[in-house]
Amino acid sequence: MDADVTIIGAGIIGLAVASEVADGKKDVYILEKNGSHGMGISSRNSEVVHAGIYYPAGSLKATLCVEGRELLYETCAKNKVPCRRLGKLIIATTEHEMDEVGRLMQNAIRNGVGSVSLLDAAEISRIEPNIKAAGALYSPDTGILDVHSLMDYYLHDARMRGAEIAYSTQVSAIEKASEGYRITTRNNAGEYFEFATEKVVNAAGLHSDTVAGMIGGEYVLHYCKGDYFSISNVKKGTVNRLIYPVPEKDHVGLGVHLTLDLNGRMKLGPDTTYIDRTEDYRVPASKGDRFYESAVRFLPFIKREDIVPDMSGIRPKLQGPGGGFRDFIISEDLPGFVNLVGIESPGLTAAPAIARRVKKMLNGVTSR
Repeated sequence: MDADVTIIGAGIIGLAVASEVADGKKDVYILEKNGSHGMGISSRNSEVVHAGIYYPAGSLKATLCVEGRELLYETCAKNKVPCRRLGKLIIATTEHEMDEVGRLMQNAIRNGVGSVSLLDAAEISRIEPNIKAAGALYSPDTGILDVHSLMDYYLHDARMRGAEIAYSTQVSAIEKASEGYRITTRNNAGEYFEFATEKVVNAAGLHSDTVAGMIGGEYVLHYCKGDYFSISNVKKGTVNRLIYPVPEKDHVGLGVHLTLDLNGRMKLGPDTTYIDRTEDYRVPASKGDRFYESAVRFLPFIKREDIVPDMSGIRPKLQGPGGGFRDFIISEDLPGFVNLVGIESPGLTAAPAIARRVKKMLNGVTSR
């Protein structure tokens, strides 16, 4: 056997898994099709540490988000990964929307998010005087982090424990062997390499359904693009927390919201647009009017000319257009082969909890 554990994909999930399962004894390999780690979904998101408010009680998204949140804050604090608990307001712009805010409050409590509270307009004005809202759900445990620093930490930790990473290495075939699996890879020069591994973790993100299909998995991902626009010409500190509207129906997205990075720079997004299976990250400037109209309802200080195209990301959704809520798939479909499919938001927050769950599965501990 050439490897004990092979992890396909070096995004935040694959790297967290590698850090968790590498122990200096097993031969752990990470395969990444790009020239560096974290170049896909992991580097194209809001970098938000979610509290666990939105997701149905008992779902993997809810359970692993709540568990992962505290693990993430602990990891960042211990390893000097830039991170800050800014807090978040999920706002109602009308009294009618307060009904939904109230439902979110109850859902958060069911999910074990004990720190949330309801604020009225006067209370909001005291902490965020520059936004407009009829009421809000306040989540003090929501935060932001530097995802690149977090990925660098996980990779460094995995390497210190003996894991190795191969860049520009795309998996082209996987076969079940009498013991474990045989994986065929191809590099950028078109050269093929085949090796044996006892166990496999499929953390291939946007391509996780394709990788699962190599051993008979029948998952189908839908690409859902989210564009971001940055806000310029606004004084730093005008808003000091993340500001979210009430979410879209059926958990398609969380609505165009205001996020801050660790330097205080403000961004709007992401929106939700289902696309063909292409990785096109261009942001159409024509969307600016729509972003402005969505945001000016609760950010009255912005002007249309302040909104400029920024970046975009693509969510690997199991939920298709018009479909209902779909949970993470964390499944050992064949012995020693763990598929992680449809790991979208709150995947970043849940990453350390997902990694612990995968380790238990690889060690033969029964887990849902």
